[in-house]
Amino acid sequence: MAPIKSSRRGFLEVILGGGVLATLGAVVYPVIRYIIPPAAGEAKLSQLKLPFTRADIEADPKKAKYFKYGRNLGIIYLTEKNELRALAATCTHLDCTVQHRPDLGIIWCSCHNGRYDLDGNNISGPPPRPLERYAVKETDDVILVSRENA
Repeated sequence: MAPIKSSRRGFLEVILGGGVLATLGAVVYPVIRYIIPPAAGEAKLSQLKLPFTRADIEADPKKAKYFKYGRNLGIIYLTEKNELRALAATCTHLDCTVQHRPDLGIIWCSCHNGRYDLDGNNISGPPPRPLERYAVKETDDVILVSRENA
């Protein structure tokens, strides 16, 4: 067997080739991670017990309270007929937080003056679709909220 001769040229080719591969990997890997999102690890929430009572909502000047439903923000409020209603509190236009305006009888988004009726239907402004509705069940001093379509 003949001894393997290493040359300076061969050494430089290996170093430069490795550098090119490392640079290519450093560019391609983040692009792939951006295109393919990570798996969501959140459990499906079927029903939520709210940490406040009807009396807490009635005591609020806006007659409304916000709550977290999984990753989403929700709003529960009293109507003029003293009924509890719950909606997603994120505007369907640009994800701003909506407010209950009992003085106007609407749900209002202050970002671009989007308006929803008390059922969550978009009535004016830029919102393209209605707010998601939640079913409300009240027993004693416990308020339970769940998705209507679930």
